[in-house]
Amino acid sequence: MKSLAFSLFVALSFYVSAVQASAIEQFKTFVANARTAKGDFTQQQVKIVNGVVKLGKTSSGQFKFARPGKFIWTYSKPYEQVLQADGDKLYMYDKDLNQVTIKALGTALASSPAAILFGSVDLEKNFVLKDGQLKQGVEWLEAIPKAKDSQFETIRIGMKDGLPVGMELKDSFGQISTLSMINFEKNPSFGADQFKFVVPQGADVFRQ
Repeated sequence: MKSLAFSLFVALSFYVSAVQASAIEQFKTFVANARTAKGDFTQQQVKIVNGVVKLGKTSSGQFKFARPGKFIWTYSKPYEQVLQADGDKLYMYDKDLNQVTIKALGTALASSPAAILFGSVDLEKNFVLKDGQLKQGVEWLEAIPKAKDSQFETIRIGMKDGLPVGMELKDSFGQISTLSMINFEKNPSFGADQFKFVVPQGADVFRQ
């Protein structure tokens, strides 16, 4: 669950109408103009067994971010977990275990899906971007990590009306996670301490 959660702070999809610019152009515009954002998400695992697609566990929650490198990705269901970054460190909090794991943000982001949503605007430094197909009014693009040791093979992003609404992640083991985003609000105002993580009382702390 920890690796799944981390891979999903990741996580995101975007929709763009067919009459507008390409998916890549829309995506670059969004990244350049969206300094902050917030919304809700639903994440689901997809398994392919003997050629048959089976839907796995579903989780949901809320997100906030301030580019570059600050975010709060909160899982509300089925388990309460928080992935939070203050621009320097990444904090992963498991409420049931009352446990916090801390990592350096630079190595944690790298060419992960989180770098696309929360990182710098220099996307093509870490990803090869390719336009994908138009499906049901959604314009898709593919982001392929340049790093050979990336956890992910491909990251598919959908765009509609210039905003992120969904995402598909395929890891190096062939497992697929889908992410849908709703109630997306671009450039809301956040307080100065919004992304400061406070270790819960009595929590065990591990540093990596």
